[in-house]
Amino acid sequence: MDPFSFKTFLLFVGLIGCGSAQDILPEGPLDAVLSRDIVLKTLLNKPDYSFIIWNYNDGSEQINVATISAIGLKTNPLYEGRVAINATNGFLTLKSLKVDDSGDYSITIVKPDGATITAEIKLRVLKPVSDVIIKSNLPEAVEHNSTVVLTCSAQGSFLKFTWINGSAPIVDDGKRLLIKNEEMTSTLTIKPVLRSDLIGPIFCTAANNLENEKSPAFKLTVHYGPDNVIISPASTPQYIQAGSNFSLACSALSSPPATFSWFQNLKEMEVPGPVLSLGAIEKLGSVKKVQNYTCRAQNAKTLRNLPSPAVSFGVMDAISGTKITGPTVTLIAGNSTANLSCRATAGTVETTTWLKNNKPLLASSRLVFAADMSSMMINPLQGDDTGQYTCQLRNTVTTEQASFKLVVNFGPETALVKGEEAVEVNDPITLTCSASSYPTANFTWKFNGTATDIKTDKYTIDKAKYKNTGTYTCEAHNAVTGKTVTYSHKLSVKEEGALDEGLSDGAIAGIVIAVLVALAAAIGLIIYCRQKVPVESPY
Repeated sequence: MDPFSFKTFLLFVGLIGCGSAQDILPEGPLDAVLSRDIVLKTLLNKPDYSFIIWNYNDGSEQINVATISAIGLKTNPLYEGRVAINATNGFLTLKSLKVDDSGDYSITIVKPDGATITAEIKLRVLKPVSDVIIKSNLPEAVEHNSTVVLTCSAQGSFLKFTWINGSAPIVDDGKRLLIKNEEMTSTLTIKPVLRSDLIGPIFCTAANNLENEKSPAFKLTVHYGPDNVIISPASTPQYIQAGSNFSLACSALSSPPATFSWFQNLKEMEVPGPVLSLGAIEKLGSVKKVQNYTCRAQNAKTLRNLPSPAVSFGVMDAISGTKITGPTVTLIAGNSTANLSCRATAGTVETTTWLKNNKPLLASSRLVFAADMSSMMINPLQGDDTGQYTCQLRNTVTTEQASFKLVVNFGPETALVKGEEAVEVNDPITLTCSASSYPTANFTWKFNGTATDIKTDKYTIDKAKYKNTGTYTCEAHNAVTGKTVTYSHKLSVKEEGALDEGLSDGAIAGIVIAVLVALAAAIGLIIYCRQKVPVESPY
């Protein structure tokens, strides 16, 4: 068939109208990427045909792309080397797509009996998505003051834009966040901007049905604050110990970081920076009384400043050099008086507490405290006044104490001898003498008024003899108090067996009671029998 005849045939096919058939082509439109290849697939499977004709319509005219028949493939010179038709299923392959390839493509099947069926599909050739970038109308912003407009631009066809903050999508709320999309750009307007809006990083994604590309991360500095200006610690004791390692620290939420100034009772202090040390406070003087301290944070970008809540305290010297003074002479119970005095070399003493052996002391007829509790007097001393005396000095910031050992010499008190009062010949004898005394008493013994050479608290005899019977006298003497007490103890030495133990008193008493009970029972029985047995009358 010559070219003229072929063109005439195509025109004839177009003029006869050809019945429209279903299930020839899938639904469109069909998208493809510029410069790449695409296959326009059919839904046919080995159709019976004389001709398969593919045409292109750009909206103004229809152009034959290619036709396949039994004699082979005929291609429009405009598509030479770029198209192919699959003889089995009618698929049309377009290579190296151009922008001008976008349009409507139709397929016509001419059957051997002359019947025709046709279908149409739209092809859109899309430019690749590229050059996605975000730009801002401001290099930096101030929270609550600035309106930020971010513009996302991209290259490509049929683009759709989305905005992302970190991993969360940014949604147009119709109020403060506004998004406007155009063919090649999208703008995000934030009015007014908040610090949380651009924590990000911010991304813009441009996409069509075939491709998508994300912009590089974008981050815009939003200056804010100062907010939440606080002093740490937020509360302190009423008084701080002078010279201690104490300081106040001021902090605030701020971008850029805030600068700080300090105030004492609303008067600015010459102390820059976020830390106010106790040393700097003490240099001001007049800090003994409770004062109010505040800090103020300033932001050079936002031009805002904000004060902190106040912290109140005074500075107090610590107590040091605590010492007790007391008697240095020998103290004797009943004769001596003790005066104890407690003082500190530095610091203000607010309370004084006295203890003896770690237990609080109370005033009594013998114990008197000074009005300010700085001293105490015991008069007269007794033996049980010996002990460890402690004074505790306190103020708000410190507690210090000192101790003094008070020793009272006394005794000896009443002597006592413990031991046997009677032993048998050859039995051992041990007599022990005791007497309460400080220092410990010295002991001597007399037998029947005659001094012995025994100088300890024990008098022992290995085997008793009759001559050991008599009076043993213990004499206790305190060399410091000069006091002596005695105690006499009588001892009897008996013959062997004289002290053997018989029945105990309890056993003897039990036997006596049993005998009396038995006797009473016998008498009762006799009386009973006489009452029951009749006596015959002699008449």
